[in-house]
Amino acid sequence: MPPLAYFGIESSGLNLAVDLLILFVAVFYLSLIYWTYADARRRIQDPMLIGCATAASFFPFVGTIVYMILRPPEYLEDVRERELEMQAAEARLHQLDQTLCPHCDYRIEQDFVRCPSCLRKLKERCTSCSRPLDQAWTICPYCEADVPAVAPRTRRRRGAAAVESELADLDAPLASEPEEQTEARPVAAAEAAARPRASGRAQRPRSST
Repeated sequence: MPPLAYFGIESSGLNLAVDLLILFVAVFYLSLIYWTYADARRRIQDPMLIGCATAASFFPFVGTIVYMILRPPEYLEDVRERELEMQAAEARLHQLDQTLCPHCDYRIEQDFVRCPSCLRKLKERCTSCSRPLDQAWTICPYCEADVPAVAPRTRRRRGAAAVESELADLDAPLASEPEEQTEARPVAAAEAAARPRASGRAQRPRSST
């Protein structure tokens, strides 16, 4: 059987080159189909959309190009990792918020009963074992004693009330000044009364003899 002649040219070298080119195009076409399926599984969570993307890739080269334009920009693993990082950051912020005094924002420990900065009471002690209790506990985990219900303390941020308290503290040293002024008033009044008399004596004309 004579070899198949491509383009009307009977040449073994040309036939081999054309056969290799056809094989390369076929392998590349199948590789694009598999790559579209694998990439869609890493980017898309819906199995129906994965099947549609794979079916579109069966159109030679056009389906894969359309998928590359419309595919999601991120992998599912990257999305999950970002969500885990956000949850971890929120947990760290919540933990940091719990280690601050609700009155003055001073850093405290979990077993502190009073704040070392503002001296406000933070926790109640167990009536049985004197251990610090959390506000959400209904029973002491150390001695199993019942915990009386305590009104929850709301967290107060530094605002107008804090500024007013600081201004009151600054005005406190000035409260003793009126007493000193009241003590100095009689002396000032005596000096003011003595001045007109002295000036009157100085301005009185001398009588001629």
